[in-house]
Amino acid sequence: MISILLLLLSVVIIVLLTAKLNVHPFLALLGAALFFGLLSGMELDMVVKSINDGFGITLGKIGVVIVLGVIIGAFLEHSGGAFKLAEIILKIIGKKRVHEAMGLVGFVVSIPVFADSGFIILNPLNKSLSKRAGLSIVGTATALILGLMITHVLVPPTPGPIAAAGIIGADVGLVMLIGLIIGVLSLIVAVFYCKKMGRKHYIDPNPDISEDEIQEKIKKAPGAFKSFLPILIPILLIVGKSLAEFNLSEGQAETAWVKFISFVGSPVIALIIGMLFAFLLPRKWDKTILSTTGWVGQALTDASNIILITGAGGIFGTILQNSGIATTLADTLSTANLGIWLPFMLCAAIKTAQGSSTVALITTASIIAPLLISLGFSTEIDKALVVSAIGAGAMVVSHANDSGFWILTQFSGIDVKTGYKVYTLGTFIVGSFAALLVYIASFIV
Repeated sequence: MISILLLLLSVVIIVLLTAKLNVHPFLALLGAALFFGLLSGMELDMVVKSINDGFGITLGKIGVVIVLGVIIGAFLEHSGGAFKLAEIILKIIGKKRVHEAMGLVGFVVSIPVFADSGFIILNPLNKSLSKRAGLSIVGTATALILGLMITHVLVPPTPGPIAAAGIIGADVGLVMLIGLIIGVLSLIVAVFYCKKMGRKHYIDPNPDISEDEIQEKIKKAPGAFKSFLPILIPILLIVGKSLAEFNLSEGQAETAWVKFISFVGSPVIALIIGMLFAFLLPRKWDKTILSTTGWVGQALTDASNIILITGAGGIFGTILQNSGIATTLADTLSTANLGIWLPFMLCAAIKTAQGSSTVALITTASIIAPLLISLGFSTEIDKALVVSAIGAGAMVVSHANDSGFWILTQFSGIDVKTGYKVYTLGTFIVGSFAALLVYIASFIV
């Protein structure tokens, strides 16, 4: 109970420091991590190790991806390509359906593409669409990341659910089918929620540019197809990597072609290629574009803030992981007789405690697997539903120890307080609704 109380106090500290006292999120996260680590009784050398590992490992996974994504976004924005794309897409879908479009795009993209990377790639397009449609970035950005998160936790071949299916011994095809059905229904709820939140909280998607300036950029912008390539190419490459590795039989040696696809389909290389396509967007090259004062220099300045905050979020999450709070919560809940709600609540507790959806999925599956028979889960359908229940729990809830929370708020310009009100609450609502659907399905199938 002391660890759980300290976790709640740590979250309160982060919110108070950032929302009330305007302290930089990096300092707030670092302070909260130290507060929890020292007061929870962690060994002092483990506190130091957690700080170093949390910052380094988190940025080792996503730091370069953030930088490359920001550079691509800068070229799309400054060249007018993003606004050109937005203009064409809005003609097709209409200004009233941007939330649906972003949620659906995120839903599809995140099946093969890691959710954080997918958001970074699609963020420039979302900002431009929202600006042209006169919508709040709060609603559309949250629709995008919720769409990404739904398939990220429910639908193989995303690493978390496919690993959970393997540990539980569930049929991957059944997990995919049930995950898609539950995911689509959950996405509908997510879109309605995001529309409501967008009306309630208005934040300009790009306050530094006016409509007249947008129109001027569109006149000088590259063609729509050319503008789409820096976004489309990385997605196709990452999808190609997932498909190639998914179809590789166990024990089968990788061919030279599969190795090549795996290389170009890794998020870093895919985004480097996307960046090279972005370099083709300016109609007229100025020698300052790649300089420290040009488009790239400005993008890297913007990226540095995002990188620091994301790394600090990694510190907080690692401190929580190494403190053993997830194990404490797991031991407490695993003895409860909750039926299909047990895997959901167990995963939700672990996700809330340590931040990573993938870690929560794998940890929960490992705890539940030996208990399947005693809990009454014996058929193939039962096992697939258990995996879906675990996936639903892996959404609940995203807050300061989750890199996705900081990717959303910092890339979209959403303040921390609004992030908690909208995204954290959104993950609770959508994840809980998905769990309710699993519960209903357990009586039907």
